[in-house]
Amino acid sequence: MIDVASGIRFERDGARARIVLDRPAAGNAIDLPMAKALVAAAILCDQDETIRCVELTGEGRFFCVGGDVAAFAGAENTAAFLSELAGVLHMALARLARMAKPLVVAVNGPAAGAGVSLAALGDLVLAKRSAHFTLAYGAIGLTPDGGATWLLPRLIGLRRAQDLIMSNRRVPAEEAALIGLITAMVEDADFAAETDAACARLVQGPTAALGAAKALLAASFANGLESQMELEARAIAAAGARAESREGVRAFLEKRPPNFSSLDTQGSTARQ
Repeated sequence: MIDVASGIRFERDGARARIVLDRPAAGNAIDLPMAKALVAAAILCDQDETIRCVELTGEGRFFCVGGDVAAFAGAENTAAFLSELAGVLHMALARLARMAKPLVVAVNGPAAGAGVSLAALGDLVLAKRSAHFTLAYGAIGLTPDGGATWLLPRLIGLRRAQDLIMSNRRVPAEEAALIGLITAMVEDADFAAETDAACARLVQGPTAALGAAKALLAASFANGLESQMELEARAIAAAGARAESREGVRAFLEKRPPNFSSLDTQGSTARQ
């Protein structure tokens, strides 16, 4: 059970799970209770086989302004506090990144610091036109966390990552889409509908195959071409043995849309 006072709200809509950063009065800043609750929500999403798509978003005007600076300032031992907060937050991010189902991040407003990492983590990242992104660490004399120094060079390239970290400049959503920090910018008025449509498509998709593809992409930067192709060969063989593949091939031959949602997230027939 996730404590509603923790700053994390967890919701279900059928096979779609929704994690909401819910400290709007604080810009959804991350404190220790919130980070711990995010770990719990991430584990729940990862372990629950009835969940086929996870959405992460923020409540109110901001997506996430990063760590709670007031909590930093009030800590008796700042170094120990930051170490614990970063460690717990990183557990949540790692679980969300590795779970074998798609993560949609709906950036409903400005993101800063670790909020940028949370945004960049998604397999599909949609942002309102009014959203913007700022690394912000240098403004308070800190270094990046939340996997920013791993994610950004891979998504936008080393030079752009250096620019954003060193300059602390604000990146509008339109530019974020152009450089690959997010998947797409969406007009504010269309944002909720576009997010719902994206999640609905993924809920209806081949969850096990998408999860395996997600793992292949994550492994690709550590492998040479031949090693990666070996992983691909093993993965496609495993996918071919699952009910998802049988349903997809059958639907193709019968000229109808596949019904993947009748299968569980392991690609076998759903339990009744």
